[in-house]
Amino acid sequence: MESPRPVFQPLADIEIDAVSSSSQGFTLTGQGPDHAEYRLDMHFELPLDPRTRTVLGELLSQCELSISRRPPASVTRPLRSQRARNS
Repeated sequence: MESPRPVFQPLADIEIDAVSSSSQGFTLTGQGPDHAEYRLDMHFELPLDPRTRTVLGELLSQCELSISRRPPASVTRPLRSQRARNS
């Protein structure tokens, strides 16, 4: 029986410093606790009207991003197999 995939591991909590908008999305930039600059580009499949873009921009400028990742299964499986053989 295969064990469940590993849980998500936190990478960074980023406080948003600036939000810029385009007709189909937003770019959020901010600094993480490691003092590195982070950027997130969001694109929508449809154009945003000016009012929606303004409201979303205001909401996004007040947010904080928490970025996490889960290692791909192909990376964790060989490690488990190797550990089992070494035991």
